[in-house]
Amino acid sequence: MNRLQLMKIHSLLAAFIFPVAIMFMVTGSLYTWGIKGSYFVETFDIPLEQAIQPELTELTVLAEEELHKLGLSVPSGQAKIKTMGSQFTLEWTGSDKDISLAPTDNTLVAQLTVKKTSWYRNLVQLHKAKGGVIFKVYAVVFAISMLLLLFSGFMMAWQTPKLKRITSITFVAGIGSFFVFVYLS
Repeated sequence: MNRLQLMKIHSLLAAFIFPVAIMFMVTGSLYTWGIKGSYFVETFDIPLEQAIQPELTELTVLAEEELHKLGLSVPSGQAKIKTMGSQFTLEWTGSDKDISLAPTDNTLVAQLTVKKTSWYRNLVQLHKAKGGVIFKVYAVVFAISMLLLLFSGFMMAWQTPKLKRITSITFVAGIGSFFVFVYLS
């Protein structure tokens, strides 16, 4: 592949993934400092005909029915049951909302908590792979594009005689820094 083709691929990939790259960089760096965004929380009591049990399918169906009654869609992620001793909760996360469904002290009442994400928390949730299949495919395309960008940038620098030595030194320094920072962390 000649240098002009490499530059063209590099430039077009960079332009295409620029928005998602910024999203991942901003949300990832701020998340490391505890900046995760916020939720708007609502709680609903659900009358039951019989006590709920820690059965994933039944709790998921109940949650879906209650969300439908509230005019809300289901979260885009996967539902799971979280147990703490004899207590249990259905947890279901997504990019635009998280829900939990748990029994209360009254065995004929369950509590549904709906946590709607702020716009920034929505981006954090996407970063954490809590979005739907379409965004997950987009994230994989982004990851492959980043790999191609790194490779094409490295190859362009390597093919430039004036940059070959400094590219080698920087590459070795990058590998060394990675292992040092991993070890120190």
